[in-house]
Amino acid sequence: MRETAPGKASFARRSGHGRLPTVSVVVCSHDRLDYVRACMESLANQTVGPDGFEILLVDSGSPPPVAAELLQIAEIAPNTRLVRLDESGVSLARNEGARAATGDYVAYIDDDAMAEPDWIEQIQRVLAEKECRPAVLGGRVLPEWESPLPDWWPASLRGVLSIIEHEGAGEYRTDAVPSTLEPYGVNMVLKRDAMLRIGGFAEALGRMGLVLQSDEEVQLAWRLQDAGYSAIYDSRVVVRHSIQARRFNAEWLLARLYWQGASTVRTRRLLGQSALVRRDFPRRLLVEAITLPFTWIVPKHSTWLLALRWRHSYASGFTREALRCGPGKRAVLLGRKRREPC
Repeated sequence: MRETAPGKASFARRSGHGRLPTVSVVVCSHDRLDYVRACMESLANQTVGPDGFEILLVDSGSPPPVAAELLQIAEIAPNTRLVRLDESGVSLARNEGARAATGDYVAYIDDDAMAEPDWIEQIQRVLAEKECRPAVLGGRVLPEWESPLPDWWPASLRGVLSIIEHEGAGEYRTDAVPSTLEPYGVNMVLKRDAMLRIGGFAEALGRMGLVLQSDEEVQLAWRLQDAGYSAIYDSRVVVRHSIQARRFNAEWLLARLYWQGASTVRTRRLLGQSALVRRDFPRRLLVEAITLPFTWIVPKHSTWLLALRWRHSYASGFTREALRCGPGKRAVLLGRKRREPC
């Protein structure tokens, strides 16, 4: 069931060929009032003013007391509508927000992020600069640390905290930007009609409660790009992401890497790249086997031998998802059955 409060937004438009694209901001939230209040305050202070964009605040199955507070937040803001869902799931919530939106573009920001004051202004500027307007626009995600990043945290894994610090601009998956650069849903703008035409976010991916699935935004961006649309990055589009201190422990990091491995398999299959899953499977299985003993001798909460253990977690998520429809790892290792891809 979806409940939508009456719309109150109007849009500033330019006439003629130079019309600025209109923007609908979608904020999805589940039971995180303190974060969503800060996010909404940052949107209230945009340089374009409340008449320059609309906000869809999507309540993704929050408990009744929180739902009532979210409704009150939406009613206070002059350019905000509430979309209420009875179930949680970030991909589901993002899709519902897009369906309820009226702008040319849907700008997604996570409820634990804060938009820079010129966020909407820069989005419109970047899009208006392009003669052929892109279907995907990603931007910088700068960290707002709730506490200092621990010394034991691997430098190569800052990205799992949804941080993007690259300065520059260019088309994704080209030499114009780093090969590892991907869009994150915490700061991602999508051409509304294009994303809905191809089905929106895959609802089998994305965070659902304590399940730390990811890559739903990457999968959608690459599908749009493969369909012939432009997908660009521009560091002028900036949000600041609250990096939650409760994540600074080994158990969270290992769980996050496990689900990243599983998400990689699901994303590749949704993109029609099952051959890549089959090609990488032996290497991931070998890594899992080599690093397995270290998971037996080290407590989950310990940061000792973390470099080996996080690699085990990723490989384990990858191989388990790769064999989800097959005979299982033991049968594959012993050669009892032929492994069949899902």
